[in-house]
Amino acid sequence: MPYVNIKITREGATAEQKAQLIEGATQLLVDVLGKNPKTTVVVIDEVETDNWGVGGESITVRRKKGM
Repeated sequence: MPYVNIKITREGATAEQKAQLIEGATQLLVDVLGKNPKTTVVVIDEVETDNWGVGGESITVRRKKGM
């Protein structure tokens, strides 16, 4: 039973976009590894930009700097 965890920042991904991510990740495992889509689990975690850091700074700070 494959388990895929997708983490994205909480910035307004639509239900349709999330559905595409779930479908696409599932299909990738089917195509590449021959996994059963009925037993493939995909979880999307949305993280606040204050709680996600890159290079020692939060995404919130980086975005304010235009990075």
